[in-house]
Amino acid sequence: MPRRARIMLMGKHLIAGEWVEGEGVFENTPVSGVADKFSVGSAELVDRAARAAEEAFVEYGVSTRVFRAKFLREIADQIDARGEAITAMGTKETGLPEGRLNGERGRTVGQLRLFADHIEKGDYLDRRFDAALPDREPLPRPEIRMMQRPIGPVSVFGASNFPLAFSTAGGDTAAALAAGCPVVVKGHSAHPGVSDIVAQAIHAAIEICGVHPGVFSQIQGGNRAVGQACVQHPLIKAVGFTGSLGGGRALFDLCAARPEPIPFFGELGSVNPMFMLPHAVKTKGATLGAGWAASLTMGAGQFCTNPGIAVVLEGDEGAAFVHAAQVALKQVGAQTMLTDGIAAAYHSGRDRVAGSQGVQTLLTTTCDLRNATPYLFQTTAAEWLANEELGEEVFGPLGLVVVAKDEAEMLAVAKSLVGQLTCTLHMDDEDAPLARQLLPILERKAGRVLANGFPTGVEVCDTMVHGGPYPASTNFGATSVGTLSIRRFLRPVSYQNIPVSLLPADFS
Repeated sequence: MPRRARIMLMGKHLIAGEWVEGEGVFENTPVSGVADKFSVGSAELVDRAARAAEEAFVEYGVSTRVFRAKFLREIADQIDARGEAITAMGTKETGLPEGRLNGERGRTVGQLRLFADHIEKGDYLDRRFDAALPDREPLPRPEIRMMQRPIGPVSVFGASNFPLAFSTAGGDTAAALAAGCPVVVKGHSAHPGVSDIVAQAIHAAIEICGVHPGVFSQIQGGNRAVGQACVQHPLIKAVGFTGSLGGGRALFDLCAARPEPIPFFGELGSVNPMFMLPHAVKTKGATLGAGWAASLTMGAGQFCTNPGIAVVLEGDEGAAFVHAAQVALKQVGAQTMLTDGIAAAYHSGRDRVAGSQGVQTLLTTTCDLRNATPYLFQTTAAEWLANEELGEEVFGPLGLVVVAKDEAEMLAVAKSLVGQLTCTLHMDDEDAPLARQLLPILERKAGRVLANGFPTGVEVCDTMVHGGPYPASTNFGATSVGTLSIRRFLRPVSYQNIPVSLLPADFS
């Protein structure tokens, strides 16, 4: 691992190995300290980056798995070498605590190393072979081989709520580089300083490994035209995005409207409902209520897997669960939200829920604009089923209890759900009959179904699916977390009667 690097902000865009100034300057909005200045991006810079990425793809797209794995590991080492500077800048820009940022950095570098190990094994290529059958009647069969191949330059949008794991060197970037695709990143204006330092780490890894510099570029935000150019440039072949439903859908539509439509892998959020089955609530309702409160308020509720909805049956046991959650939430103080815009949206969502017909306020507090305190509301299943807006995400520590009068109404709530990232069953053995009815419904609604847990932890591994039917994501067949995410940036190619000497090196 390299020595701890000495860091200073570049404040510029990294375009194919060169630090380039843009047109104008914007500032980050730190929670504390003096703001830093960064160059504003432009469509012209995106064009320059995309052209360099296409040039790099000629080399990088046919590079060996061993070469790409070495590159991914070097990026991880270079990020770790800048760990203290990344954490300091992250706490300044976002208000996230040191422990959270150090943990997120560990996840980010761990993901890079996991992907390196994964591609070296080669299983992700799904290599297939059908031998020639020259004597087959009525027609002979040629020799055919098939393998997944990289698609070309990919555009990645940094996320506001994960300055490391879903941003410059996060999951989308790691997956694309593992697949053999150059990356053009649009940095998020919520944490441009962190993005700057991480881009320096990738730049250092490029130089050490001898990678074509066009394999990675980063254009900072500050201009909406940058995002539009990143999805509309004709050399970009796919987009990775984590963010709001409104912003993601607008970019998805731009991708679909291109002369050559391209896939848009958007992870757009979810309310992540939990179904609290009656026997589990009866035996451990207080524990579940306290656990929900802790999960709901983790990181000020700024996780796309935040469990915002709890569905319970009416009765004393359900009321005890709700009371326990209410008591636990009262003990949670104000937490700093990532940006003023996120905080304003949270307060707007709170007002929308509070003003909805049939919604009862169980816990309300007051706080200033940048801080968030938890809120708890309750409604009936009948009101939920009559009002689709109650199923819309509120990004922050806000919980809504949906009380069903019986099991049939709980099943109706499950059937009414739109696409989710996660759905959870809290159950005991005695709840198995009801759980068997719910599971076939929930697996059609979500990419991940849990039992007796809380969804805010997303494991980075071979079996993880972080995605789901729309509006949770724009592609229900993909995941943005785990080794399967690499497949988003590959496409199958058949090779018929091609001499072995001409086949891509990854066939070996």
